[in-house]
Amino acid sequence: MSETDGRVDFFDEMKQRFLSFKKQKYLGEVEHFKTLAEAQSPKFMVIACVDSRVCPSNILGFQPGEAFMVRNVANLVPPLENGRTETNAALEFAVKTLQVQNVFVIGHSCCAGIQTLMTMQDDENSSFTEKWVANAKVAKLRTKEAIHLSFDQQCKHCEKESINCSLLNLLTYPWIEERVRKGTLSLQGGYYDFLRCTFEIWTLDFKESNVSHGSRISVKDKAFWC
Repeated sequence: MSETDGRVDFFDEMKQRFLSFKKQKYLGEVEHFKTLAEAQSPKFMVIACVDSRVCPSNILGFQPGEAFMVRNVANLVPPLENGRTETNAALEFAVKTLQVQNVFVIGHSCCAGIQTLMTMQDDENSSFTEKWVANAKVAKLRTKEAIHLSFDQQCKHCEKESINCSLLNLLTYPWIEERVRKGTLSLQGGYYDFLRCTFEIWTLDFKESNVSHGSRISVKDKAFWC
């Protein structure tokens, strides 16, 4: 099969998926989609990884209108001091305009972005990817303290640690910190292990976390789904 034929076949399959969605989903919920056309009021802002294997809508069943979503390499939230990115632009819109009730940072196993972070030299950020994942360098430093772990174990540890660092980084944005302090916004972390198909979820405990220095996070409402 030629490359051109392959493209035709792939897009034909995509067409069939779209028509199936229209018939089975859209036409069955026309009024709901008409309401969504007028306005959206999602309860969640989701920050997830761009990895093709970990689409949150597939894993967690988010339906149209339920989650405002941005995906980037290694599901990172940079601190305010690092400047403007598409991630904090999406956060600003979700929190200030849509007034979501939850910001949900979702990481996953076998993350190539975290593997890049763990193997690069501290002063090496020549590529776009390296420069971006350097936003999680604090998670790397904390992980390196666990010298008894194998490299794969360190990567898994860092995948989870980077989620907690992102939760703390969210609090560097005054309009997020204010809402969390008032109790109108909740910050959650999640970890999807697609090798075992398990999911861990937890909530940042603002009162118990050392947010003033960003050095310690306390969590609550931990759950493990398997």
